[in-house]
Amino acid sequence: MTIRWKSIGLAAFAAALTLSASYAEAAGVLTIGRREDSTTFDPIKTAQNIDNWVFSNVYDVLVRVDKTGTELEPGLAESWTTSDDGLTYTFKIRDAKFSDGTPLTAEDAVFSLLRIRDDEGSLWSDSYKVIDTAVATDPRTLTIKLKNPSAPFLSTLALPNASVISKAGMESLGADAYAEKPIASGAFIVEEWRRGDRIILKKNPNFWQADRVKLDGVEWISVPDDNTRMLNVEAGELDAAIFVPFSRVEELKKDPNLNVLTDPSTREDHLLINHAHGDLGKREVRQALDMAIDKKAIVDAVTFGQGTIANSYIPKGALYHYADNLRRPYDPEKAKQMLADAGVSNLTLTYLLRAGDEVDEQTAVLIQQQLAKAGITANLQKVDPSQEWDMTVNGDYDISVNYWTNDILDPDQKTTFVLGHDSNNNYMTNYKSDAVKDLVAKARQELDPAKRAQMYFDLQKMAKEDVNWIDLYYSPYINVARKNVENFYQNPLGRFFLEDTVKNQ
Repeated sequence: MTIRWKSIGLAAFAAALTLSASYAEAAGVLTIGRREDSTTFDPIKTAQNIDNWVFSNVYDVLVRVDKTGTELEPGLAESWTTSDDGLTYTFKIRDAKFSDGTPLTAEDAVFSLLRIRDDEGSLWSDSYKVIDTAVATDPRTLTIKLKNPSAPFLSTLALPNASVISKAGMESLGADAYAEKPIASGAFIVEEWRRGDRIILKKNPNFWQADRVKLDGVEWISVPDDNTRMLNVEAGELDAAIFVPFSRVEELKKDPNLNVLTDPSTREDHLLINHAHGDLGKREVRQALDMAIDKKAIVDAVTFGQGTIANSYIPKGALYHYADNLRRPYDPEKAKQMLADAGVSNLTLTYLLRAGDEVDEQTAVLIQQQLAKAGITANLQKVDPSQEWDMTVNGDYDISVNYWTNDILDPDQKTTFVLGHDSNNNYMTNYKSDAVKDLVAKARQELDPAKRAQMYFDLQKMAKEDVNWIDLYYSPYINVARKNVENFYQNPLGRFFLEDTVKNQ
């Protein structure tokens, strides 16, 4: 899942510079600095990490991913069974309540699943169309029948966007109001959302694991400028911060009051290409672009060696990653010849990037210089973070660096979203391949692990051949916390386990 920026302006920046120490000192309240503000608390209407990473502790899901990011475990469903034909799943819903004290029932789970499948505003409908029926056979029993067997189905139930929401609350408040101040099913309640500044969470006393939660509350504070955010942590004005710039890691490690936390991730940075824009629709042109970019130089200069060159949209270490996938060599002269052979000359591209992101700006300058060696002009268009995401969604770009982290264990989610998805134009690239789309659907239904693995190997090879986007690098999550903060941890899928975090006074 990508992360993109919304609702950040000068007011948020000014607020970040004058963080009130009283928040950082409040007993049991953890303050976390991040670049951007959230966009919504409606799970089905976002595909952004910055939303999911917050509401994963506000909502709960039927099936969870464990701390290692490798196994499924019970969530709101305390147990489940599957029929022999793989079409019927029966879930036992645990005795749980929403934050308003009302019982959480199987009917709420039905409502949530049918909403992510059917609502016209859902960004995730394709992944849930496999559901034929979902019914509450009693308040504690959820029965789901699938249209056909689905290997990734259980994994999709752990997607934060499939969180269980209150049917009565949504119908009473309406989607817009619920998206601002939801009724929680997870560890924390949204107490207040100050747009462009901070989200204030407090402990949910009705959470079924309330005894596990040590913090009284959490504040996610928007500090768009990377350097300012690091200074705030160093000064004790923030307890923790995420998205530590690669360039600051070694310096921060020397501070005796801080812990720099490097956690394994499924993050992949890539260069989006808008196939609908002129010559970018030609595969050989996209191949030339891939050959004109020196990924090793980017890893060395931008990540300070902490990243590794990416060779596939499925990240290294993830299920069915194809380690032997093609790696086009850096060869600007050959790229120039390929463009000439394709009848393309004086290729000029608009490179969209968001201002204030140190890593993205460094990457943009490097790519601009590298493309120039192949005779390609890349004009950098820096925009305010609040504009950049909408411009990407609207296709107002030629190329743009983006990143994704997996949200479920199975590769189907990312594969569907970037290669076999109609409603989002294959992640805003306008990439089209009927053969790829058909194989994405077949891989979803293949239950033999060996056959399924080969299908994903083939998909990775096909995506690389077509250059749906340009794979750049994989990197870990890098966060920083004050020494008095314990168990501030992110699993490989990005979830923060704030229900286990401790802030010592």
